[in-house]
Amino acid sequence: MVGARLQRQYLYAFSAVSPHDGVLDSLVLPWVNAEAMSLFLAEVAQRHADEFILMVMDQAGWHIAGDLEVPPNMRLMFLPAYSPELNPAEHLWKAIREDCFANHVLADLDAVEAVLTNGLAALEANPSRTQSMTGFK
Repeated sequence: MVGARLQRQYLYAFSAVSPHDGVLDSLVLPWVNAEAMSLFLAEVAQRHADEFILMVMDQAGWHIAGDLEVPPNMRLMFLPAYSPELNPAEHLWKAIREDCFANHVLADLDAVEAVLTNGLAALEANPSRTQSMTGFK
């Protein structure tokens, strides 16, 4: 019998979706903290430089950190605590799990990252599908 040691490695997918039209912006980073969230907010703001963005999010620690840098064309609005079902982006993760990861064994974290980024890119390229999953009353 050969012994094995479980080793956990992580990736973090940051995503924001416009339920109105299905536009999705995503970024995969190796960590989650206020600095990473600031990078994501800056990326979304840059992609939509000519728009004003009202970003609705939950109250995760990195969303409400005091050193979070919010771009000038963006305002943050926070959902009530313990209400992930109200966040449209949460509905995307089920599709990612089912479409990309179900019944797959991946060799390493690089393979996980490739599958994840391909799945997010597919959703970004298909706004009508993304809107159908996130545009609820």
